[in-house]
Amino acid sequence: MTAARPLEIETRPLTNSGLSLPRVALGCGNFGGIGSSLDWVGRGMSDDEAMAVMDAARELGLTHFDTADAYGAGNSERAIGRWIASRGIHPTLTTKTFNPMAEGADSGLGAERIARQFQTSLERLGVDHVELYLAHDYDPDTPLRETLGALQQLKDAGSIDAYGVSNFNAEQLERARAAGKPVAVQNGYSLLERGDEAEVIPQCAAHGIAYTVFSPLCGGWLTGKYGRGRQFPNGSRMTQRPEPYEHLMNEWTFDALDALRAFGDRRGTSLWSARWRPAPMCWPRKTSRSCCPSRKTSRETDSYSCSGSAATR
Repeated sequence: MTAARPLEIETRPLTNSGLSLPRVALGCGNFGGIGSSLDWVGRGMSDDEAMAVMDAARELGLTHFDTADAYGAGNSERAIGRWIASRGIHPTLTTKTFNPMAEGADSGLGAERIARQFQTSLERLGVDHVELYLAHDYDPDTPLRETLGALQQLKDAGSIDAYGVSNFNAEQLERARAAGKPVAVQNGYSLLERGDEAEVIPQCAAHGIAYTVFSPLCGGWLTGKYGRGRQFPNGSRMTQRPEPYEHLMNEWTFDALDALRAFGDRRGTSLWSARWRPAPMCWPRKTSRSCCPSRKTSRETDSYSCSGSAATR
């Protein structure tokens, strides 16, 4: 079999953090589970499948892996740790914390929990340092100064290069800016989910915060696998954890997919390629240089081919 041709992946500075990251990362939310859902722990990809995906990602030139402590209740970080140990390759890493690791376990972004969860992430990953660490959601029960102060302590100790937030809306991001110095926000964004264009992305551009994307193919909706009047394929996101995408089941969405498919047909390319390749289709032009350094990818096409993110809350 001919080896896959490596992708040409641009690397960009993560604002003024001193950290540079590639614009495409491997989302590892399907390793040993489906995102942070405790109901799906042990499902998703098997160990062998996860190792094969990471091998394929490396062969294609992906050098940044994105995970979270609660993905698969720790299974995702463990899989990455086994891959690092067995391959002798150390990708740049993003991990996150907020969600519980087991039924009845604690959650949130208190300082003590962040310190504890970060240490257990290092142990599962088999590393002593992580490039980017994110608060995986907004915690209304913990003051943001406490949360961001704990993240800053990890940076001051040299345990992380930079920190940021994920799943924050514009108001929450504004509060985070007032309470600390997050350098990145990671939110869901795609051609079908463009709500952040109104306030979050302009705020990032105005204040020098990197805007990174998960689910650029919108749970598989932009891969061409879903269509009007068609049954969802077995093993697809809509048969596993459809809740984040059920609002897309309407005529507007199917009209948009038909239009994008026609756009690709006129250019002799697939729906997925039409969505993925042209940068102006991915981010607003005025912000694409300064605040949109990366998009996460994983297995939404049911095979590894640099597709949309499986990352979930």
